[in-house]
Amino acid sequence: MDLQKQEKGGITLLGLGPGDPDALTIAAWNWLERIQVLFLRTIQHPTVDSLPKHLKLKSFDEVYEQCGDFETVYATIIEEILSLGEHPEGVTYAVPGHPFVAEATCPQIYVQAKAKGIPVRVIEGLSFLEPTFFALGIDPLPSLVIADALEISLRQTPGFSPSTPALVAQIYSRQVASDVKLTLMAAYPDEHPVKLVHNAGTFDEKVESLPLYAIDQSPHLGLLSSLYVSPHTEQASFESFQEIIARLRAPNGCPWDREQTHMSLRPFLLQETYETLEALDREDMDDLQEELGDLLLQILLHAQIATEAGDFNIHHVLDGIGKKLIRRHPHVFSDWSVDGVSGVIHNREAIKAQERRENGSKTKNGILDGVPIALPALAQAQEIIERVKRTADHQLDHYGQITTITDFTMRLDGAEKSERNEILGQILLGIAVKAHQLDIEAESALREALSRFRDHFHNQKTSDSDETQKLGNPPPSGNDLNKGAR
Repeated sequence: MDLQKQEKGGITLLGLGPGDPDALTIAAWNWLERIQVLFLRTIQHPTVDSLPKHLKLKSFDEVYEQCGDFETVYATIIEEILSLGEHPEGVTYAVPGHPFVAEATCPQIYVQAKAKGIPVRVIEGLSFLEPTFFALGIDPLPSLVIADALEISLRQTPGFSPSTPALVAQIYSRQVASDVKLTLMAAYPDEHPVKLVHNAGTFDEKVESLPLYAIDQSPHLGLLSSLYVSPHTEQASFESFQEIIARLRAPNGCPWDREQTHMSLRPFLLQETYETLEALDREDMDDLQEELGDLLLQILLHAQIATEAGDFNIHHVLDGIGKKLIRRHPHVFSDWSVDGVSGVIHNREAIKAQERRENGSKTKNGILDGVPIALPALAQAQEIIERVKRTADHQLDHYGQITTITDFTMRLDGAEKSERNEILGQILLGIAVKAHQLDIEAESALREALSRFRDHFHNQKTSDSDETQKLGNPPPSGNDLNKGAR
């Protein structure tokens, strides 16, 4: 860029580099020698002391002190720079690193200036990334993720795959490091090895190797600190698992997996669901972990088959359920307020009713249409009872009365064979309604009762066998003696 031919008016966005004055570009130096006033996002940058001495420096550091949040700080800076850019003499605004790398203000200034017709030029600078990669001795390709510490600190999960390396920028204080640590520990072990890079590209550069849990204890944290997170395990991400499934279904994949269809996988989906429920009933967390993996395998297989048929892919599935959850939880993702659990349920039913109206003639547009008929009858009864109760309809209450259940039970023995099926169905429905009234999950209660009986039956048989062994083998029967004679 030939800056000698550039007009001084408008807005100039200038990168100061990572911190070493020698890293300031010739283009930036030449421009700084021509102007008289330089606006700085922050004066707390090592290069500032080495800028041309004639410059009158004005920083926005006091804005950081006056405003309560970064959004207000950035909005204030952007508004001021745009206003100054409309003056005949224009304005030069300098930021650490590169104006478009890990910089919240410059991209917005650039876009808004263009929209207002204000001339805008960019004098690029070396970002913090290049010296950070050099300090770590890594190549960012092919999969390094670059994330912002402030963004991560607001999340419940990291937002990137633990199977890929990540660089978290702007770990500028112990509080930010602590918040980032807690978020990352939702996906990584406490002892996971990480590296803090301080003052990359300056004479004070330092790389610390330490466990994740200790990053907020570093005495070197500052404005030029970043965190490098090494990959956890190769298979610890959703994406890597998706690739495994795609490989299994590929032309050179597994013959068995390639032959499967949505219909052929139905029994496996049901089986894995019940095995997951069994692990839950036993409260066996190791088994539950494995069974959830088996269940996820079935989901990914169905999604991959749909992808190959051109029907949908797993990203459509995730997008759909994500939008549904956000839509049905406005009290979490927007400014709606609710009064406890009952308010949440009432709100959700109103939202679902609106969704059914919008579905029109589509399937699942009735309150009971979403109850799968393939569910076991007891589980299906529970879901229907729950949904009917949400509408404040009390017609099922009668079935749950003890007198009603007793009456049907007394009629059962004397009923004709053709009537017994219907009467027994009424009894079971009544028991399901009574379970709902008592806040008992009937399906789980029955499974637990069966489990207790199986344990009792097994223990009883084992005890009988042990007792037989104590008494010795029984004498041979007459038939046994005859067999021996033959």
